[in-house]
Amino acid sequence: MPTSSASSSARLSEDVARRARRRVLIENVTPRIDGGRYPAKRTLGETVVVSADIFADGHDLITAVLRVRANGEAWREIPMAPLVNDRWETSFPIEVLGRYAFTIEAWIDHVRSWRRDLEKKAAAGQDVAIDLATGAQLIRAQLKGAPAAELAMVETWLLTVTDPKATQAERVTRALDPAMAMLLQRFSNRGHATTLPRPLEVVADPELARFGAWYECFPRSCGSDGKRHGTFADLEAQLPRIEAMGFDVLYLPPIHPVGESFRKGRNNQPRAEPGDPGSPWAIGGAAGGHMSIHPELGTREDFARLVASAGERGMKIALDIAFQCSPDHPYVREHPEWFKRRADGTIQYAENPPKKYQDIYPFDFETDAWESLWHELRRVLLFWIGEGVTVFRVDNPHTKAFPFWEWVINDIKAHHPEVIFLSEAFTRPKVMYNLAKLGFTQSYNYFPWRNTKAELEQFMTENTRTVVKEFFRPNLWPNTPDILPQFLQYGGRPAFIIRLVLAATLGASYGIYGPAFELCVSEPRAAGEEEYLDSEKYELKSWRLDAPGSLEPLVSRINRIRRENAALQTNELLAFHHVDHEQLMVYSKRTPDRDNIIIVAINLDPHHPHRGETELDLAELGIEKRDTFQVHDLLTGSRYLWSGARNVIEFDPALSPAAIFRVRRRVRTEEDFDYFM
Repeated sequence: MPTSSASSSARLSEDVARRARRRVLIENVTPRIDGGRYPAKRTLGETVVVSADIFADGHDLITAVLRVRANGEAWREIPMAPLVNDRWETSFPIEVLGRYAFTIEAWIDHVRSWRRDLEKKAAAGQDVAIDLATGAQLIRAQLKGAPAAELAMVETWLLTVTDPKATQAERVTRALDPAMAMLLQRFSNRGHATTLPRPLEVVADPELARFGAWYECFPRSCGSDGKRHGTFADLEAQLPRIEAMGFDVLYLPPIHPVGESFRKGRNNQPRAEPGDPGSPWAIGGAAGGHMSIHPELGTREDFARLVASAGERGMKIALDIAFQCSPDHPYVREHPEWFKRRADGTIQYAENPPKKYQDIYPFDFETDAWESLWHELRRVLLFWIGEGVTVFRVDNPHTKAFPFWEWVINDIKAHHPEVIFLSEAFTRPKVMYNLAKLGFTQSYNYFPWRNTKAELEQFMTENTRTVVKEFFRPNLWPNTPDILPQFLQYGGRPAFIIRLVLAATLGASYGIYGPAFELCVSEPRAAGEEEYLDSEKYELKSWRLDAPGSLEPLVSRINRIRRENAALQTNELLAFHHVDHEQLMVYSKRTPDRDNIIIVAINLDPHHPHRGETELDLAELGIEKRDTFQVHDLLTGSRYLWSGARNVIEFDPALSPAAIFRVRRRVRTEEDFDYFM
């Protein structure tokens, strides 16, 4: 027996019925991370450009709007505009910290479609009386429920549109009145509109999340001779020097009491000698744990003065958060359930076979007591936020549970959106990227091991030209207390300059492990290793900061260049340019309006001079082929006239391995040349 239409429609799924008259499709929305599972990232002052493929069957016109709100406030709408091939786009500015939500709403706009067709028919000389009447009927139906004042205005207008005494030309002109089109748009019928399945999100961070220079030092080495334990007061005395170098963040390794049990000696020896201070990452002892300060560094009041003094100089204090314990930590005694036990009943210490870290007990994130552990670690973060710290460098986050990080970072930032978390995630790419998606503001990365032109270009292209840029912010460090790359071990002072210039200009955020980098410390503990000999991680140091050959003046100059040139304060418009030598690299950064253009040219070989010819992407720089333009080397002060795309560069690393050029102005006339001369 044939199936009746009624019974057939009854079998339609609820989903089909819901979508039956929604003719518009919205696809390929950007930014959207993993289908909307994670938020994109922006900073104050930046703009979020939202684009999507929006299309429908037939020839009716579509109207699309972006709906945006910040921190749960009221939604506001921004019109979207079609580009080409059904791609639509609009944007909104980041004006407050916190979390933005956005969605797209799109629908068939029958009134706009009617106006378009009416105009075409009238232009072709067709009789449009029925079309005018149809339009009036459509508009009246659409405006049901509109305010009385608007209804009266529209009704008066419709009477002129359908006035039989007026000519067709007059009625069409009235029907196409732009002012009425704007009014009608406000009451467009969205009864069958399509929206995204769920709103997408953007986390809005402080500017420091995008642009900043970090300086790492050990407060305990700020004593005068390397024997006396340094204090916060000693470090405070160095703030004028660090400020003068132009750093935004002063990052301190853990400042907590250091354990005695299994304390490591110099050069990571398994047994400490009397007086050895141990590793700051072996946290906890008789004086307390993660919410305590090492007594030899000072008091909470001393730390508060340090934070305040740094703030007065425009710097933030960043603290290392290492969620692990020494065997002497109070947690070991008070909460043994937070740690994993071995077969012999002892607590499992940290290992990365064959390396052993007997002085560190990791937390067990699979413990049945996970909830109390999570809340306690959150309490640690809140404690230091209460002490004025809003920047945290997190040690080895990839060895802790992902759900914990997503929960704790989102919870902290819901109440303190100004907080920044830097992930020390020297780990596999997918793990590193996942931590960024979960909420980490910035991340360490593979920059220390990217040395060739191909490696550097591939690495930075992935970070600036793919979807990675929407959620991952690289913070480029040429060295850390844990990492002395071989390039620095064998390249001498030129190698340090090369890596400094690369870190500070390829990345808007970069950092150095301070004194060791300034003084070009390059001796490894053993051949083939990347550990420092006599590492500051295990002993007090006495740094001769005024030693001949210190890079302090160069660091200061480069940081000043960064602050004076907006092009270097973002990774958004990084572009690589061809040069016909594998040891020479040329890249540019610019502002969107090209008012500030920086070209960096660098010799990647710290041992030998090299000469090559550029092939600049002139379109990227906004320069015409016939232009002659001045480039001003901001490192040396020298100025050169370049012409077109092809220009010769030459660098002797013994003299200067790099130039940071600012494009000053184009030259097209003899008067322009006179201006330069």
